[in-house]
Amino acid sequence: MMIEKSKIEKIVNEFIKGKDIFLVSVKVSSSNRIMVFIDTMKGIIIDECVALHRHIEKNLYPDTEDYELQISSPGIDMPFGVIEQYYKNEGKQVEVVDNEGSRFTGCLKNVTIGGFELETELKIKGKAKERKDISFNFDQVKSTKELFSIK
Repeated sequence: MMIEKSKIEKIVNEFIKGKDIFLVSVKVSSSNRIMVFIDTMKGIIIDECVALHRHIEKNLYPDTEDYELQISSPGIDMPFGVIEQYYKNEGKQVEVVDNEGSRFTGCLKNVTIGGFELETELKIKGKAKERKDISFNFDQVKSTKELFSIK
């Protein structure tokens, strides 16, 4: 029997209530492989993942259901799933893909409930780069993820 995603979300939300932890996403495969992604503004620590793992196991009756459970923070290549990730990454370099498939890179800033701004550098007719802020509403954005540069 497949475990319902909404049941896992409910259990996770009970656990994180009143804590600094936020739920990014829950994925449940047809073979009952459950992946829960959580984070905090400071970054998640292993103890928090372990505590949530135990909480879910306790509430899922492991003796009656066959499943695999994995708790982690979202990977660096994973697009942002919730607004808290935008707040957490404010001031960092990100890549934004809009609904038309255009890519923009720049510094994430001024995150609000409705959207954000991206400070980018544009080349003006082969001359020096010019800084420009581009505003995005969340409904215009297909994906946003943090950019990492190795210096």
